[in-house]
Amino acid sequence: MRKGEQLPWIVPDGLWQRIEPLLPTIERRYRNPGRKRIDDRKALCGILFVLYTAIPWEFLPQELGFGSGMTCWRRLRDWHQAGVWNQLHELLLAELHAADRLDWSKAVIDSSQVRALKGGPKTGPSPVDRGKTGSKHHVITDGNDIPLAVSLGGGNRNDILQLMPLIEAIPPVRGKVGKPRRRPKTLYADRAYDHDRYRRQLREKRIEPIIPRRGTPHGSGLGVHRWVVEQTIALLHWFRRLRIRWATADLLTDAVRHAASAVTVTVPDVPGEPARVFR
Repeated sequence: MRKGEQLPWIVPDGLWQRIEPLLPTIERRYRNPGRKRIDDRKALCGILFVLYTAIPWEFLPQELGFGSGMTCWRRLRDWHQAGVWNQLHELLLAELHAADRLDWSKAVIDSSQVRALKGGPKTGPSPVDRGKTGSKHHVITDGNDIPLAVSLGGGNRNDILQLMPLIEAIPPVRGKVGKPRRRPKTLYADRAYDHDRYRRQLREKRIEPIIPRRGTPHGSGLGVHRWVVEQTIALLHWFRRLRIRWATADLLTDAVRHAASAVTVTVPDVPGEPARVFR
């Protein structure tokens, strides 16, 4: 980290202005109120600290002032169940769409293997890690490296099985007059997605697939377009909690993945804030 840079787990004002209205309001009991509830912004900083450092939740240092690790864990769980991360993701996409900073002319899809040390659902023997248990992060982005949807699959599952589910997972993006936008014009993918049936399904949705055939020589120039999704995957794995899958429960795994993908979205400039509020 360079001198003078803000710590990556400190929530910037631009991000907090967007997420605060989405958080559920918990009224304090009039009788027997108990201990005062920790501030939501501090709890979010604690969540990001754990995601960034990958320490166990119970080891969150108390001197940081973010509350206990289990308090942050419960906030992450409750906010995920309340749909906060999906709402934040859609809000940021709408802002980008209104500012003409989403590139709908193309989308790019790819996956990345991660080790699942404790097993759990959506895992399998990884073919690139000597058969050890692992999972895959499947990501689809627009042409400007903005994550449109992220999913999780088994480490031994073919990438193409997540192609159509990822297309369907793209949320309706508002921000302009007319129908919300959900479909890019073209889709770039590597040879793992080479299958004529899926090409037909994409064309039925008015998406033109640009996918090389297996066995064809390299040098097609697709890397000029596909690097954006690799950059997005690298940004997601900037959170060490995503590089290795520690949680076995689907709920917590999904919460971590959705929270990380939401806060890595680039947002338009706001007064006093940089364009990238959490990158």
